[in-house]
Amino acid sequence: MASPSTRAELITYCKRQLGEPVLQVNIDDEQVNNVIDDTFQFFQENCYNGMERAFLRHEITADDKTRFSATTTTSNGNTNWLEATNYVPIPDHVVGITRVFGLVSNSIRSNLFGVEYQIFLNDLYAFGSLDILNYYMNKTYLETLDMVLNNGSFQQFRFTSRRDRLYLDINKDFLKEGTNLLIECHRLLDPTDATEMNNDPFVKKYATALMKKQWGMNLIKYNNVQLPGGVTLNGREIYTDALAEIEKIESEVLSKYAIPPMDMIG
Repeated sequence: MASPSTRAELITYCKRQLGEPVLQVNIDDEQVNNVIDDTFQFFQENCYNGMERAFLRHEITADDKTRFSATTTTSNGNTNWLEATNYVPIPDHVVGITRVFGLVSNSIRSNLFGVEYQIFLNDLYAFGSLDILNYYMNKTYLETLDMVLNNGSFQQFRFTSRRDRLYLDINKDFLKEGTNLLIECHRLLDPTDATEMNNDPFVKKYATALMKKQWGMNLIKYNNVQLPGGVTLNGREIYTDALAEIEKIESEVLSKYAIPPMDMIG
């Protein structure tokens, strides 16, 4: 199929690009699956089309409160180090978190006595004659204060995708069981759900190149393999060609389609 929509169809497409059914591509099924897994991993972690922006909600539970009250001890010689276990488990498909909302009330705009509400209330009588530019500038100024002071809905946090833990550097008393934590994040696309990934031009080219590399590695020790009809396969040449193709594809992807670092996403 020219436009694969499943993993099996993608595998068939790659093998056909390498010569099947005219030639037999000597790759084990497990090797093929490893190639496809590696392709999706590179695509998800390095291409902006491999992930999406999302908002995930987590309800604070009794287990979360217990965890935030606990500590772990690390010994280094005669010295013991204590570390708070102030984290919330995060799904493994989340690779970056940009903002966290929901635990601390916003003193600027979330209640009756907030600064923004009072300014608007005092100006309401003259709403029809307000200078919209001046009002807009005041609103922008208040939002800037909110971000700089980091008070309100923006929380201090730490996160790394290799541990799947969102550390919240806040007073544990802010945790109220039953309240909701909202995170703005970037998560990896699932190829079984986002089936168009199987037909992405990069995925097809990269998977074919990786499969060609594996094929060449399998044939290297059988150099100049003679096939029926007088055709000769040179495993090392196949392997070398595949390496050049992979390097070219990866260079193009990293220079043109790579996502910006997580601290630059806003």
